[in-house]
Amino acid sequence: MAKTQDFTAVMKDMMGAFPVDTAAMEDAFKTTATLNEKLSGVALEAAEKSAEISSKWTKDTIAKLGEMSKAKAEPADYAKAMTDFASATAEVAAENMAAFAEIAKKVQMDTVELMMAAGKDMSEDAAAALKKATNDVTAAAKKATAK
Repeated sequence: MAKTQDFTAVMKDMMGAFPVDTAAMEDAFKTTATLNEKLSGVALEAAEKSAEISSKWTKDTIAKLGEMSKAKAEPADYAKAMTDFASATAEVAAENMAAFAEIAKKVQMDTVELMMAAGKDMSEDAAAALKKATNDVTAAAKKATAK
């Protein structure tokens, strides 16, 4: 009966002939982790500023509602209070929307800047890893053919 060949030794020799550089993977992981940390910082800063704007906007609106809800001496004063409230609310809304737009613009600019820097870093890392891998494979091939 024919015996099947054990390929374990063959695979071990073949994998040993082509070494894998784990440092490149570690560098890629570190670069990605650093990028994620910076992107999280941008997002958290934007969330904090947005929460501050929302909180201030809410407090201002409640204060204006308090003024509007006070008892008035004349019926016409109620119409004036409602008009003043609507006018002030529209003005504050425009200011706050502009503030939110500034936050969004800053997040966009920071994100693009981070992505450009990360792309450059990753490109440099990939080029260095590729050069090293090419050199390792060339050396392994020369070693294998020299046997």
